[in-house]
This record gives sequence, structure tokens and C-alpha cells, in this order.
Amino acid sequence: MKNRFTWSFALMLASGLFVTTSCKEDFGNINTDPSIVTVPDPKYLFTYSLDNLESYKGNEWVWESLEQTLRFSQHLTTDPYELSTNINSRYSAYFSNVLPNLVEIRKQIDAKPDKDRYQKMRAATYVVAAYQGLHVTDMNGSMPYTKAIQGRVEENFRPEYDSQKTLYDTWLTELSASITTLTGNLAEQESYGNADIFYHGDWTKWAKLANTLKLRIALRYEGQDKTKTQQIFKEVMENSVGPIVEDADQFAYLDPDYDPIGGSIDYRSTRFATNSIITFLKGTNDPRLKIYFTPNDLTASALDTVKKYNLTLPSFIKTGDPLIRYQGGPADWTTNQAVAQYYKNPFNAGTNKYILMSAINRVFFAPRRNGGTGTFHDYLVTSAETCFYIAEMITKGYGTGVNTKGTAEFWYNKGITSSLKTMNAIAVAALSTQGLTSAADQEIAAYIAQPKVKLDGTNNLERIYIQQYLNFMRLPTEAFTFVRRTGYPKNNSTYYPRDPFNELIPRRFWLDEPPLGTNNDNWKKAQSEQGFTPNDHTPQALSTQRLWFDKNSPAFGQGN
Repeated sequence: MKNRFTWSFALMLASGLFVTTSCKEDFGNINTDPSIVTVPDPKYLFTYSLDNLESYKGNEWVWESLEQTLRFSQHLTTDPYELSTNINSRYSAYFSNVLPNLVEIRKQIDAKPDKDRYQKMRAATYVVAAYQGLHVTDMNGSMPYTKAIQGRVEENFRPEYDSQKTLYDTWLTELSASITTLTGNLAEQESYGNADIFYHGDWTKWAKLANTLKLRIALRYEGQDKTKTQQIFKEVMENSVGPIVEDADQFAYLDPDYDPIGGSIDYRSTRFATNSIITFLKGTNDPRLKIYFTPNDLTASALDTVKKYNLTLPSFIKTGDPLIRYQGGPADWTTNQAVAQYYKNPFNAGTNKYILMSAINRVFFAPRRNGGTGTFHDYLVTSAETCFYIAEMITKGYGTGVNTKGTAEFWYNKGITSSLKTMNAIAVAALSTQGLTSAADQEIAAYIAQPKVKLDGTNNLERIYIQQYLNFMRLPTEAFTFVRRTGYPKNNSTYYPRDPFNELIPRRFWLDEPPLGTNNDNWKKAQSEQGFTPNDHTPQALSTQRLWFDKNSPAFGQGN
């Protein structure tokens, strides 16, 4: 658990809160008064950047994830509000609070006479930059990076926008170099210690994170260059430490006082379960059913009341269903209004009113809502994600000639095990409904052994995809990237069919034009190079003008 005093002190230093001189005073005093902090310790700058990977996410959860991207991926459904202008907080957080501090850390280290002792600290900054940079480009495409943050040193206030391919290639180079440094036998290395609020200076874990980020890039490269995908996969699997494949190495934000969603969990509309996800979770008796969604009002007593009044429940509800309390509906409400009406209207039985549809588990997503005392734990990169990537790439043939350290089935089973345990751990911290008991190992083994879950050689890739998809419930941007790059869940699948959806779905967000006279020329150039219509935020443009990684991806629901 983090040291709260150290963390708070770090945030104040990094944000300049100890500089108390007003704008009207003689700023020459800053150069002479030793009580004023002008060069904050790199440790505190690192803490500030790490904290800002998460602390900005309130808007992202409410305006993007719960209202848009998780609806587009069909993990949930809600009222189809317009794509608001309150998007892209990830972008401003990156360039305001994350990347500048990382660059400053490198600058300070490079100026030290004993800089060789700080090389692992320096290397970790590139891993953080790539992590959040991927989060930004996944939705926006081209952005400044190689020329960014040069205003202070080089007076370059008009950085060029790097293409998505350039970003990927740059991050691959930086991540590979960082892995070499982080795993190297370097003498007398300094450490961030507890200022590193994720890994507490464990360089091996930072190297594993870098390797998993390389796998993320490898799969984004797949639609453009499969040879590059295989090359990256080989590099990662044959690296001495490899990627994150153990739960103890997950990139987890565990602040005991943080809840980015809170009372906004139902902002503008309740979020409900879709028919597709509920049907699959129920059909496999998936432990995540009770973790992700809440039961409806159809208790035994309620069913007796319905019977007493000689009423008939809607036909989509089967009275003999042992999991009758979990019901989903159409992802696009217009496709089945007879069922969709029950999202907002209860079923009336005399004076009793029963909610029939399952909403998302509010406590799991917002443990401090309505005075709750649970803790919001956020796992930004999970071992399950990595395991499913490995299983996917082996199944696609990328493992030929590579020491994959296990079969696709091995990694698939390991990914399921990790996903169930991690989602349950999030529920435990949130004081929410759990899906596993003290007999978790036996329950997980039974789940994996089910005919509809285990790899049987007939549709292995789809099974791997669906488990990957289910694991992304708490990583909405990754979920949306998954459905874009794969085209799964697939229309008319006999395994896990995607719900019908008539609404135009944007495949990207937009970056607003900078003010005239600043960097608008480079912005326009980037828009043109990507094939985007500048300042066109319409669903038609956003659904057809794709990012580089996505140009050759299948349409939603059209996976191969």
C-alpha cells in the first residue's frame, strides 16, 4: 500500500504548490531563496506522472467508457447519447501531467555527473511514456511525440505530429532499449523506491510491462504488417524476463482512497447488460456474471406474486431458468423495442413493481457511491491480457520457430484463471459481490473444463477472442481496440453472437484544431495525411475515416 504522506508531498512538489510567490512579485527571488523548490526531485516527478496515468480518468469513465465505448463493444447498453465534446481527457493528461515530467527526469539525469547510476530510473520513464501514449493514439491516431515537449529547451512550440506507424516504431525502439537497461547488470543503480507507486523500484517488473506493451503494439501492427507482428512476438517470448504472465506482476493502481466514478455511475442513464454477454455468462456459469452485473427483482417471492395474480412474464424470460435473476436486452434498443421497454419500465404485479433487467454492478465499478466504503482497484495491464495475446498469436501461427513456453491451450487456461481471480480481487476490494468462494481453484478448473469453454480444436481462435473480450470489461479502451481490430464478437456466430446494432459506430475520436497561430498547420497536415476531414465530428466521418492500425480491420461483427 502506498505511503500517503510521501505521495501527497510528491504531488505538491511536482505540481509546483510549494512556489508561493505571486505573479506580481520579482521572480528573480526564485533564484536566490533556498526555500522555494524550482528543481523537484526526479522521484517526485515520477510519482506525479504515475499518479496521472489514473487520476484524470473520472471524465474518461463517465463520458467515454460507460456512455460510449463499452456500449460500442456491447459489454453493456445504455441510452444512445451523442458523442460529447468531453472526450480525450487522456490526451490533455498525457501532455500536461505525464510526458513533461518524464522528459524532465531524463534531462536532470543526463546532467548529473554520476548519471550512470540513474540509467534504470531513466529507462522506466520510456515505459510510462509508451503506456499512456498507446492509450492516446488508440483513439486519436497521429499526435506529437518525437518533437513534443521541446518548448522549454529548444523553443519548439509547433511540434510535428507523428504518424501512428512512427509512434509504434519509436515506442518499440524505446521499449527494447529500456528492457535491455532494466534487465542489465548495471552497478550501483539508484531507485525510485516507494516513489514508484506501482512497482516500488522492481526493475524486472518494469521490463515485463515493457514486453507486454510490445505485444499490444504487435497486435495493432497485424493489419498492416504480419511479419512485423511475428518479429515482435519472437522478441518478447525469447526475452530473458518475458512479459507480464503472473498476477504478482500486474500493473495495478491500488490507491485506497480513489474512486473515479462514484455517484456518476448512472450519469444520464443506467447501464444495463446486453443479451449477448448475459446469455454467454449464464450459459457457461461464468463466475464473472455476479461480479459484472446485478440481479433483477425476480426473487422466489416475486415469482410467487406473479403467479398469484395469474400474470405472464415477457416471453424473453424463461421461468425455469435457474439464473432468471440475470437478464439482458438488445445492445441497440431500436432493434427490439418489445424487450427494450423493460430497461426503464418495471413489470407490474398488482401494487408490486419488478425490475426485470440486470444493470451493471455499480459497487464493482464505483465502490464509494452512496457512502460506500470499498476500494477502487484498477488493473491497467493484466497477466490475463498477456496470456490471451500469447494464445491468440500461437493459434494464428506466429509461434512457429519461437519458444512459446507452452501451448495455446496452456496460455488460454492460464489467462482464464488469472482473469477470474483478478476480477474477483477487484470485487473483494470494492466490497462487492464475488464470483469465487474459498474453493476458487476447483471452481475455476470446473469452468475451464466445460465443453463451451475448453479449447476443442473447432473454433479455438473465437474462444480465445471471447475470453479476451470478457476480460476487458474493466479496460474499456482496450475492449474497444479489441473489437475494432478483430471484428469480434461476430454476427450470427453459433458460439457468441454479436447483438444487432443499427447505429453508426465511430472507430476513432478526434483532436480539436489548435488555436490559430499556434500549431494548427501541423494539425491540418496530420489530418490530411490520415485521410480525415478536419473538424468533422459527425458519426459518418468518424465511422469511415479510420486510424492507421484499423484501416484493414474487419467491420464490427465481421471477424474472420
